[in-house]
Amino acid sequence: MPDVHLITDPDDDRLGDYRALTDLELRTKWEPPNGLFIAEGELVLRRARRAGYRPRSYLVDAKRIDQLDDLGDAPVYAATPAVLEKATGFHVHRGVLASFHRLPLRDAGDVLTTARRVAILEDVNNHTNIGAVFRGAAALGIDAVLLSPSCADPLYRRSVRVSMGEVFAIPYARLEPWPDGLKRVREAGFTILALTPSPEALPMQRLTPTQRTRPALLLGAEGPGLSHQALSASDTPIRLPMRRGVDSLNVAAAAAVAFWELGRDDDL
Repeated sequence: MPDVHLITDPDDDRLGDYRALTDLELRTKWEPPNGLFIAEGELVLRRARRAGYRPRSYLVDAKRIDQLDDLGDAPVYAATPAVLEKATGFHVHRGVLASFHRLPLRDAGDVLTTARRVAILEDVNNHTNIGAVFRGAAALGIDAVLLSPSCADPLYRRSVRVSMGEVFAIPYARLEPWPDGLKRVREAGFTILALTPSPEALPMQRLTPTQRTRPALLLGAEGPGLSHQALSASDTPIRLPMRRGVDSLNVAAAAAVAFWELGRDDDL
């Protein structure tokens, strides 16, 4: 049975991990340096536990305690919705939060060793897009994700929630220095395919079998796309054929289409 503590004061020090969860700047400066992240929703927190993340505490709507009666590995703080909202800064409509310890960040070389297909993100600093890319990667056959130093934190609460916890299923690492680190990807046997809306780029359905063998799909941020330096460091610029004058898709949508195309010949 869990160790349940009823909380009636939103300023209770035991809720320190859950303060101001909607303050992006504050949470970004506080969570990674302290080796913690917040998971929202029962499904997500259970996926975090299965992936080997160690819980520090749980914070739940008091009416949902019975849902977590099998979680005896960390203190459970229970409160009314009003107390939860005052403590966290938002209405916790899923009724369940958890604070987890982070695992050591993996090295890019280790991640590449066991991967067949990878995604590489440059300057993708929107947490919703990060989460959606990870969810698509997990569903559509991408084995690992590499992030440029300026990408958003995949373990930020919004990223974790949008990914439905799939950020825990896909190995990821920071690729540094940038973009020179792309040489490590090529040296590991990958072909770097830079996704761009340029009409001069190769339509990706025309990729050769060799180019499809160990692809590393390089994706840029919403709006600016890939930098000139990243494009120059790639092997082949590729594009998604578009219709009705649409020049591009949201990066997460484009990534999902490209992931599917790279894996469409897999035996499922």
